[in-house]
This record gives sequence, C-alpha cells and structure tokens, in this order.
Amino acid sequence: MQKPEQKSQPGEGDQPCPQPFLCPLSHVHTGVAVRIKQLSTSPEVTHRLREMGFCEEQKIKLLSRQTNLICQVCNARLGISTRLAEKIMVEPLSRQKVA
Repeated sequence: MQKPEQKSQPGEGDQPCPQPFLCPLSHVHTGVAVRIKQLSTSPEVTHRLREMGFCEEQKIKLLSRQTNLICQVCNARLGISTRLAEKIMVEPLSRQKVA
C-alpha cells in the first residue's frame, strides 16, 4: 500500500533560505535570525510595519510559529499573521546573536 504524500508546512522540513537569496519570513525556521530586505505590502501596512520595527535592514529572530509568528524585534516580541509574513522578504544571517 502506497503512503500518501505529505506536504511540509513552511518552515518545517524545508531548507532555510539559501544565501544570498531572499525568502518570505513565513518560510524561516523557528530560532533563526534574519535581516529584513523588502516589505511587499500596501503603503499603509508598510508604514505600520516600520512603526513597529519591521523595517528594511532590521535584524529579527523568529521565536515561535503557532497560529501567528512571534518575532523578536528591537528587544520586543511582536506577533504577525502568516499571511503578512509572506510579504516580508528576508535574508538569513550567519549564526550571531540578535539584539
């Protein structure tokens, strides 16, 4: 009997973003530090993300992925939806501490 093919969830089982390529924040593994490179959202949402600290060149760390993604940004923990995280393009950082 053949097993049904299982699809992995983003960030689970798939490889982290290969440097120097960009990928959506929603595809990053828990515990990985990344640098935001591009916000592909409407001007209003982009403005709000920047107010919260999700701005270009900002280093962040993905802490948890449950219903929402919890990120460490500027010494604060912020939650965003997976749908919004798909529009935040990031690049992986070498293994270094994120402030």
